[in-house]
Amino acid sequence: MQFTAFDDGTELARWLAKEVAGNLATAIGEKGSASLAVSGGTTPVQFFRELSAADIDWAKVCVTLADERFVPPDSARSNQRLVTLELLQNKAARARFLPLYNDEDIGASVAQSAGLLAGHLPLDVIVLGMGADGHTASLFPGSEGLREAADPEGKRLLMAVDAPGAAEPRITMTLPVIAGAKAQYLHIEGTEKRAVFEAAQEAADPAQTPIGFVLEHCPELKIVWAK
Repeated sequence: MQFTAFDDGTELARWLAKEVAGNLATAIGEKGSASLAVSGGTTPVQFFRELSAADIDWAKVCVTLADERFVPPDSARSNQRLVTLELLQNKAARARFLPLYNDEDIGASVAQSAGLLAGHLPLDVIVLGMGADGHTASLFPGSEGLREAADPEGKRLLMAVDAPGAAEPRITMTLPVIAGAKAQYLHIEGTEKRAVFEAAQEAADPAQTPIGFVLEHCPELKIVWAK
C-alpha cells in the first residue's frame, strides 16, 4: 500500500484527477477503452470536477459506481445523480455511464447491471471512499451478506445489501471486483477518517470495519488523505 497525505482537499483532488486521467489514458492507448468505478458522498465532489476537465478520449471511457443507494436516479440520495451532475460534465460528458439502478426490483437491477459490468472487467480504475464506521462501497459492518460480499473467492460481481441504519437497501460491488481493478485508490479526508483507517489496519476482524477487507486483499491500494 501507498499512503499520500495532502494539506487540503483541493490539492488532493487535483493530484488524484491527474493520476486517474493518466490511468484511463494508458488503458485507452493499450486496448482502446477504459473503465472507471467511483464512489458517492460529499468527499469526491471536488475530485469529480477536476477529473471532468481532463483532456482524454472520454468517448472511450465507461464510468460506473462502486455502490448505489436503491433509489431512482432523480433522488437527491442517488449516487448516479451525483456523478451525472459533478463528473459527467465538461469533457467527461462524452463518457458512457453504466448504472446500478435499472429496475424497481433490486434483484432485477443486480442481475442486469452485473451482466453489463462483466464486459468491462477487470476495471481499469476504482476510487473508493470510506465512512466513519469503516464501510467502503456498501460493505457495511453488521450487514447481512457481508461475509459473502467480502469473500475474495466469491463469484458474484454485485450484491444487494441491507445495512443496519441505512435509509434504503443498496447495491454494492463485491470484493473480487474491487480487488481485481488494475488501479485502486482510497480517498479519505479529515482526522476522524484517518483514525478509523488506522484502527482498521489493527482490527482482529475486518468485518468490524470492512475497509479492512480491502486493505487485506488489495496490496497495491493507494490511499490519499487530506487534513
